[in-house]
Amino acid sequence: MENITSALAENWHVWLVTVVLIIAAVIDGIQLKVPNWLTFPMILSGWIFSFCWMGWPGLGWSLLGTGVGLALLLPPYAVGGMGAGDVKLLAGVGAWIHATHTFYAFGVSAVVGGLIALLMVAYRRGWQKHSDQFFSILNEIMTIRDPEALSEIAARRKSSMFLLPYGIPIAIGTIAYFVWEGMLL
Repeated sequence: MENITSALAENWHVWLVTVVLIIAAVIDGIQLKVPNWLTFPMILSGWIFSFCWMGWPGLGWSLLGTGVGLALLLPPYAVGGMGAGDVKLLAGVGAWIHATHTFYAFGVSAVVGGLIALLMVAYRRGWQKHSDQFFSILNEIMTIRDPEALSEIAARRKSSMFLLPYGIPIAIGTIAYFVWEGMLL
């Protein structure tokens, strides 16, 4: 019991991020939106924590982690592939756990998101529809190459698509990464 208590005390910040991710996933699953009242405080408190924990270098690492979180999800957001809340959620993860962990957590989250998307398509038996949409979107990206125009096209298409609340894969993938790396205990 003492080992668990000391591990929790040492890794409390990872547990805090885990709780925020679970809350974000639940809200995203219900509302298809990760709210600003959750993401902005997560980002700001990550910067404050890192500064208080490691001084100016810690703030630098936190800002870099935030930037990595933003950079990884801004391209799909720019073409209408996900919501801004998902982008800010990963930026918040970066603010707390910094760049390298954020990058790897994103990789696991992307795999989880792909698997969930495949399961959703299989459940709805919509292989042809989603395959056609995928190749249509890919063709638009390759030919149009204007993020603003692509975003407008995506907004028009959104009502006909089966949406994946990406806060769920971010939460599952990041928490799985924490477990794999032994960051929770």
